Amino acid sequence: MSATRLLEEKHVPFLALDMPYGSKSNCQPHSRSVAINVAAVNEAVHIFFGEITPVLVGASLGSHMALQYAARFPVKGLLLVGAVRVLEESLVQAYSRFTFPVRLIIGSEDRIASLEELRLLADRLQNPKLIVYEGAGHSAYLSIPDRFKRDLLELYAAVEQ
Repeated sequence: MSATRLLEEKHVPFLALDMPYGSKSNCQPHSRSVAINVAAVNEAVHIFFGEITPVLVGASLGSHMALQYAARFPVKGLLLVGAVRVLEESLVQAYSRFTFPVRLIIGSEDRIASLEELRLLADRLQNPKLIVYEGAGHSAYLSIPDRFKRDLLELYAAVEQ
């Protein structure tokens, strides 16, 4: 069972962010602009959650967008997989305001995201948990799906306390 199906069955609201930019992508908006993409995330949050403060799950560049969103709008928590561009100056300045739980997942064989950068990010956060999936690559949630589902449910349990 996929993580999204698990959340649906448990009636857990979620918004999963991914930023597919390839030439065959139908993603809308098809933009690399942080402002445009954060506005799209904000619109989706309001459409799906109304005034409920969300938990965001982001993979790769989707993690970057989740961080950018959290720097501007309230969130209950973040689960970031293979997060990239986490040490941008505008984000680093915002991290001291992140009091919510943040789970950082990276595969030990990830060749895109940097474990060292995620360690530096974790050092700047108030409530982080860095999790390394041994043997997994950039899409660690696909390599070890059962562990990912446990980590995801653990985050939701933490934000609901």
